[in-house]
Amino acid sequence: MKRVFSGVKPTGHLTLGNYLGAMRRWAAVDQHQADALFCVVDLHALTVDHDPARVRRLSRQSATLLLASGLDPDLCTVFVQSHVDEHARLSYVLECVATDGEMRRMVQYKEKAARERGRGGSVRLSLLTYPVLMAADILAYGTDEVPVGDDQTQHVELTRDLAVRFNQRYGHTFVVPRATHPEVAARVMNLQEPASKMGKSDDVGPGIVYLLDEPDVVRKKVMRAVTDSGSEVVYDREARPGVANLLEILAACTDGDPAELSGVYESYGALKKDTAEAVVELLGPVQARHKELCADPAYVEEVLRGGAEKARAMARPTVDAAYRAIGLLPAADVGAASGVAVNAFV
Repeated sequence: MKRVFSGVKPTGHLTLGNYLGAMRRWAAVDQHQADALFCVVDLHALTVDHDPARVRRLSRQSATLLLASGLDPDLCTVFVQSHVDEHARLSYVLECVATDGEMRRMVQYKEKAARERGRGGSVRLSLLTYPVLMAADILAYGTDEVPVGDDQTQHVELTRDLAVRFNQRYGHTFVVPRATHPEVAARVMNLQEPASKMGKSDDVGPGIVYLLDEPDVVRKKVMRAVTDSGSEVVYDREARPGVANLLEILAACTDGDPAELSGVYESYGALKKDTAEAVVELLGPVQARHKELCADPAYVEEVLRGGAEKARAMARPTVDAAYRAIGLLPAADVGAASGVAVNAFV
């Protein structure tokens, strides 16, 4: 079977965009057709200023929502990134293959660094290098496919470049992965700013539908969504981004086609009402299962512990091979050395 890896970053509450763009497909397709790993990538949450207690809380919530969305630990591996040391081990090795120029060309780095500087803050080095950690997440498992949103495609391309470069310089070690995208709603946009992604890191704003929003809250947010000038319901991403976003959300919720749905509606109000109800219906089972899992935290902990053990067993041979290939002395050879202790870097 092909191997699939993807993850969610606990920098905010998971959104409708996360579910439609990734999580639903993971549960409905990927875990059944592949040897699939799904990870809460908590180390990535440390690249910006953060509250440690909040990261822990959101990490648990994200893991619980992954299970609530339908991921089955008997079919796939669900775990937390920091519970598997191989991610950090491989990340440094790949930093020794990546270049400064590659990191600074990453669009997300440019955007996030600009926002951080705009707030008067300093930019952490880890924000610059986190695409390499993402590459380590993927390559450690011999991943064939990485289901991602459009905004992460550049990072998967970097992962491919690093894998090819490492293999050419040090011998074949890594599988070269490829990105895959869902057919509809690959990138759900903010309901109030349809030119911007519905991002979970944006903690406030009526344009973001969170997976745990109450039904009335969902309805209110969708009914207040920004549309476009004019009144005709037309599917045109460029000219009518607000309406196009609603049509794509409705299509994703109902397994429909955005262009075909545009011909059904004569008013924005009717489109918004049906979209709101479709979202409420879609999220209902996820919220009910989340409530059940929150009542049984020991089960979630058991799943994460078992998932980390499985992930570690899969990743360690590849990471050990990368260490050997790049020239690092295997730990087993240390005992055969002279026994002289080295207490400083030379």
